[in-house]
Formats: sequence, structure tokens, C-alpha cells
Amino acid sequence: MTAVGPDTRPHDAGLDPDGTLPARRRAPLGRLLRSELRWIFRRPRTLVVLALLAALPVITGIAVDLTLDGSAPTGPTGTGGPGPGGSGPGEGPPIFVTMASSAFVLPLGSLMTLLILLLPLTVAMSSGDALAGEQSTGALRGWLLAPVARGRLLLVKAVGVLVVALAAATLVATSGLVTGLVLSGTDGLVSMSGTQFSVADVLLRLAIAVAWATVYLMAVGAVALAISASTEHPMLVVVSVLGGLIVSGVLLQISALDWLHPYLLPTSLASLADLIRDPLALDGLAEGAFRSLCYLVIGMSLAYARLTTRDG
Repeated sequence: MTAVGPDTRPHDAGLDPDGTLPARRRAPLGRLLRSELRWIFRRPRTLVVLALLAALPVITGIAVDLTLDGSAPTGPTGTGGPGPGGSGPGEGPPIFVTMASSAFVLPLGSLMTLLILLLPLTVAMSSGDALAGEQSTGALRGWLLAPVARGRLLLVKAVGVLVVALAAATLVATSGLVTGLVLSGTDGLVSMSGTQFSVADVLLRLAIAVAWATVYLMAVGAVALAISASTEHPMLVVVSVLGGLIVSGVLLQISALDWLHPYLLPTSLASLADLIRDPLALDGLAEGAFRSLCYLVIGMSLAYARLTTRDG
């Protein structure tokens, strides 16, 4: 019987010169991000939702213009009601009534309204598809075989959700502004106090609104990612996020729970109306941004902890 000698296979047969297995190279982060964004914006449901978000301000502007056309202005904003000052943020005439005479109010009003439900729904849907959806179809295993560390995987998914949030908020603001300019012209760039805005002022305030809305939506997305990392059912993510927002909205209407309101994410949505006032007040927006950042940190921490400790 012939004795078995030492292994004489060449070193290029899957081994390093020292006889060890070669280390697997990490997939480049830029390539992962491009792949994720291509995958997101090729989903038909993502494109349908974004198209719907772009169309809603147009529909709203036309409906308000037809409804309030010819109404006699009796107040300082041409709404037939009291002045917009009120005693605090969010008070004054209804914001959609002011849309009839201000091209600047339409994008802000549309953004405020859609932030209540439809924009968070878009972000929750994207977050559910990011982890739970891909795990249910087995696509998430391919990421780990690339190889991609779980922390990098979460970063790529979070960037994808961020891009969706930014694109959705920008679409709403842009569509609303264009519709307002078509219906009212540049003479309609007025504040709720009757002050005439320049185009530069309007663009600056809209940029602030879009940035604030993106931070708010990313806070919702972080919570959705934490839920998405704990389940294989993307619809459960959507239902949980929307249920939480609806319950928060109900709790905000109960005056006996005033002590709880500062901890609820939708508390500062009405602060977006401060951007339509002159002079500009940023206290409410700053408080809302800080609250959203707290939710963002907590949500991403929970998602990272769950993703790095789970099996499979």
C-alpha cells in the first residue's frame, strides 16, 4: 500500500502561499449603496407612491382654488377670518384657506398634511422592505455572503430609507410650489401676516421645511427599521408604525395627558406653520428636530442591537 504523502497541491488552488484560506474581501460601500438605491427605485410600488405624493398637492391646490374662488377677503390674509398671529404656533385661520391667496402656503400645507399619515406610510413601507421583506424572500442572506458586515448592512438600508424620505418630502414641496405659482403667480408669495416674500425667501423656507420633514421621517424610519429587524413580515412593520402614529395623534388630543405630549413624535408637526409667518420663529422646529433625533438614535440602536445578535 502506498503511503499518503504531504499535500502537494499548488498554492493557487484556493489557498494562500502559507497554506491558509484567503480572507474574503469586503464589498465596497459605494457599490452597495448604488445597488440598494437602484433596487429601491425599481420597485413599482415605490414609484407609484412617489407619483401619488407629487400629484396630491396639485389636486389640493386646484380643489382649494375652485372652492374658494371669488370669496370676499375680510381678514388681513384674505381668508374672511381673524389674523394669523393667534396666541401661539399653529393658531390663526385654517392653513388650507390661506392657500387660496398664497402660493407659498400650498407646499407647506401639503407637507404638514401628508406628514400626518401618507409620508410616514411611504417611509415605513421602505423600511419594511429593507430588512423584513428581504429576509422573507431570502435575499438578505446574499448580503451576508457578499460579505457585508451586519453594521454595514444596516447603514446601507438606513441610507436607502433616508433617500426615500428626502425624495418624498422634496417631491411634495416642489409640486406644491409649482402648483401655487401656476394658480397664484409670484404675487401670491405672501406670509400669513400679509408680508410679501421674495423667491429667495420662499426657497430658503421650503428648504428648511424639507430638511425638517426629512429628519422627522427618518425618525419614523429608524423605528420602522427596528421593527423590521425583528420580524419577517413587512406588513407588520407598516401596521405597527401607522398604529403608533394614530395612537400618538389621539393622545395629543387628550389634555389630561399634557405631561406625555413632549415625548410623542407628532407633537411638533404644527410648528411647520411657523415658516409661513413673518418674522420667522424656529423654536418649535428646533424642539421637533431634537425630538426626532432622539427617536432616530433610539431606533437605530435597537435595530443594530437586534440585527447583530439574531441568528441567520
